[in-house]
Amino acid sequence: MEVKEIDIPQTRAFSAFDKISELGHEQIVYCHDEFTGLKAIIAIHNTVLGPALGGTRMWNYNSDEEALIDVLRLSRGMTFKAAISGLNLGGGKAVIIGDAKKLKSEAFMRRFGRFVESLGGKYITAEDVNMKTRDMEYIAMETKHVTGKPEWMGGGGDPSPVTAYGTYLGMKAAAKKVYGKDSLTGKKVAVQGVGQVGSFLVGHLMKEGAKVYVTDISNTKLEQLSKEHAVEVVEMEAIYDLDIDIYAPCALGATINDGTLGRLKCSIVAGAANNQLADEKRHGQMLIDQGIVYAPDFLINAGGLINVYSEYLGNYNRNLAHSQAEKIYDTCLDILNVATQEGITSQDAAMRLAQERIDAIGKVQLGY
Repeated sequence: MEVKEIDIPQTRAFSAFDKISELGHEQIVYCHDEFTGLKAIIAIHNTVLGPALGGTRMWNYNSDEEALIDVLRLSRGMTFKAAISGLNLGGGKAVIIGDAKKLKSEAFMRRFGRFVESLGGKYITAEDVNMKTRDMEYIAMETKHVTGKPEWMGGGGDPSPVTAYGTYLGMKAAAKKVYGKDSLTGKKVAVQGVGQVGSFLVGHLMKEGAKVYVTDISNTKLEQLSKEHAVEVVEMEAIYDLDIDIYAPCALGATINDGTLGRLKCSIVAGAANNQLADEKRHGQMLIDQGIVYAPDFLINAGGLINVYSEYLGNYNRNLAHSQAEKIYDTCLDILNVATQEGITSQDAAMRLAQERIDAIGKVQLGY
């Protein structure tokens, strides 16, 4: 039998292993089920502090490469988020590729649950973009390694309120740094993205008397929010050109980039979106050069992780989760002060603090 050689291109524009190595991941799992149409990627970045806990995001990515890059960046962020929050968790994330409105079903989510179960607890999933507590309920039928379950199942329900609360506190800490006091009364805040987290954040801002501008890809969400609060709706692209005090990205990441930075007219960037800086080093420095204070996203949006960690430990208590999230204010203010004192970006200051904890715990040797 003649064996034909496979013609493999010698040059590739994109190498998955190069990207995985660059960001320091431990394991990547590709999941596929032909019957349900499930295509997913689970990324485990680091498990030094504990099992990798991170939500599952469902998005209609333009390519598999785009999905991989997203899950790699998100899972890495979860490692630092857990570390800087003092949680005994590692960093992980999952993305499901496809249109949530067309593909999601009980069988679809339960099949994903089987893939989570196959990792034996190394990865624990939760909610993220386009995922609901109902989806966690289905996943929980196939694995115990899931958080964000409905309250009737002993879970913490939707973690979005705690995420929004922590983001709000981080915003107030940034205001304290810039204005000398943390009051947001009268401040002009642009919230980009009014999904679950963004809408709760708007509620906090309106209650304090801020002037709030909002935008979103969903007109339905904007209409609903406008009925609840006296917000001003603006077009998606117009959000970058507003004369405001605070820009709060609460949708997808990388909105701080070469195309938007020069347009921003604000003193603070503080929002709930993950990976807000398209390039952590370059854009972090550009924010400093423009006199803009940046509240590191993985620090101030950690409320949701704090919430599901409380559920993971058992005997969930939302009040306790809120009290733990309140530490975000002091940590954020400390990070911003360190960044100023040492002449480094707030992103670098936050990541250094998180990495120091990972390195220290990684060297702990227990005697038996």
